[in-house]
Amino acid sequence: MKGKNSWAYLWQVMRGNRMLYIGAMLSMIISAVLSLLPPLVIGITVDSIIGDQPLVASPIVVSMIEKIGGRSILAQNLWICGLVLVVLNMLNGYFQYTRGKWSAQASEGIAKTIRDGLYDHLQNLPYDEHVKAETGDLIQRCTSDVETLRRFLAMQLVEMGRAIVLLAVSLVFMFNLNIKMTWVSMIVVPFIFLFSFIFFTKVKEAFQEADEAEGKLSTILQENLTGVRVVRAFGRQAYEAHKFDEQNVEYTSLWYRLNWLMAVYWSASDFLVMAQIGVVLILGVYWAALGELTLGTLLAFMSYEGMLLWPVRQLGRILTDMGKAQVSLGRIREIIEKPMEDMNEDGLTPPMDQDIEFKNVYFEYEEGRPVLNDVSFKVGKGQTVAILGATGSGKSSLVHLLQRLYDYQKGSITIGEVELKDINKKWLRKHVGIVLQEPFLFSKTIKDNIGLAKRDLPPDEIFKAARVAAVHDVIKEFDKGYDTVVGERGVTLSGGQKQRVAIARTLVLNSPILIFDDSLSAVDTETDNAIRLALNQRSKDVTTFIISHRATTISQADLILVIEDGKIVQSGTHEELLSQEGMYQRIWNIQNALEEEFEKSLA
Repeated sequence: MKGKNSWAYLWQVMRGNRMLYIGAMLSMIISAVLSLLPPLVIGITVDSIIGDQPLVASPIVVSMIEKIGGRSILAQNLWICGLVLVVLNMLNGYFQYTRGKWSAQASEGIAKTIRDGLYDHLQNLPYDEHVKAETGDLIQRCTSDVETLRRFLAMQLVEMGRAIVLLAVSLVFMFNLNIKMTWVSMIVVPFIFLFSFIFFTKVKEAFQEADEAEGKLSTILQENLTGVRVVRAFGRQAYEAHKFDEQNVEYTSLWYRLNWLMAVYWSASDFLVMAQIGVVLILGVYWAALGELTLGTLLAFMSYEGMLLWPVRQLGRILTDMGKAQVSLGRIREIIEKPMEDMNEDGLTPPMDQDIEFKNVYFEYEEGRPVLNDVSFKVGKGQTVAILGATGSGKSSLVHLLQRLYDYQKGSITIGEVELKDINKKWLRKHVGIVLQEPFLFSKTIKDNIGLAKRDLPPDEIFKAARVAAVHDVIKEFDKGYDTVVGERGVTLSGGQKQRVAIARTLVLNSPILIFDDSLSAVDTETDNAIRLALNQRSKDVTTFIISHRATTISQADLILVIEDGKIVQSGTHEELLSQEGMYQRIWNIQNALEEEFEKSLA
């Protein structure tokens, strides 16, 4: 996709709807030609049927009049001319209808294709892209920008063709009627064209600024609504309102500028158009009075003048919407052109219930700023590894490497002596279950959230996973049990309940490797012990990684890693680390002292 311009991308997504657009264009051309015929009929009727001017028309028209009986028959039956006008207008109306119908169908189909493509592409972007992206801005690109493009395709794209056809054909008709009058009628056309082009460049820039400001406004709104409980808890309503107001003022001022540009264009172009029509009318009447122009020709010219000037004037609107569409299309392509995550589909699919080994692993998010540096350790099949360290020390980064949410730059990670980078990512993530530090639940029932990773999961398996996560009894106490809807982001559940439901959701996968990224922090010590005991009884072959700041949680692990500034500074069992001076010993002593003091205060 990269390297292609925006319109080439649009042509690509039009596949499947191009014939509808071709039909709409053909209908538009027929409609434009039909709309140019009534003034000609009126001119001939006034000059040559009612009047006595010589009949000047194409051989086909002359032949048709002769077949009817000649000018005299038409003069006695003027209703025939009226009928011709009615038929022409009915045909014009029909082709306008088909033009609108087909262009609307095509634009809706294209918009659907773009929305589907955007959603699918977003699903397959690397994890890092979603971490850095602003959700509100992404939502706007998938909704507002797609809608801007759809409106342009539905109305202005075909209208642009109509304007060109009307301009070209009306000029042909006008030159055939009176050359001198036609040149007079075109005095302001070059000025309007130039004015429209200058306006297009200005409005495109103004719309891009306004569109980006709207994206920032959407982000602020989305963040505020998502974190509304935090805002209320810390009494930050006034601050958030002020932050929104500042961005809203900027957004509003940019749209004021855009509307001002449009107002300048419309008022100036209206003046030019009306001045041109006035000049044509005055000169036309003057030349008609001198006998240099017939009344019928003058009437036809006045109709054609409007058909000539108004499409040119409409170029401003068309170019405005085209500028908006081009900006929106560019913002859409910014997402589409981001490379999708390479899932290594041709990679290996080895057994995953094997030993895991890190050898001199080096990882960084930004060049020159290592997060993990020379990390080495080995975990046997079915062992439990606990990771302890200060915030920002690299604990979560380490376990994220196991799912290849990020890729390490140096060193080696192997599972059963197979290099991690050689394994198919889908296979890897299917067998490495992770419970994140901040669990996310969808606005569905508890049953649907637990069974999210497996379709048509039997209720017994859901109940079993919930029991291991120590949340089954809690769920049964709800009025609707497992059919309880948890609300957006699981807002109706407590922090501990959300974490346990998220744990149950991971357990149903029966993954041979489990990662708990500080996901037991919101549960009490008793529940923590119950979950770990149930996990141990569930399977002896599951390799488990536990990140926790709670010493009692990690004390029973087979291997404890203490990380500081991206390096493993201590490793061993609970007993081994207690016998060494260092972070683990200090944390253990502090937490034990606090627990003893708390128990004394209760006593």
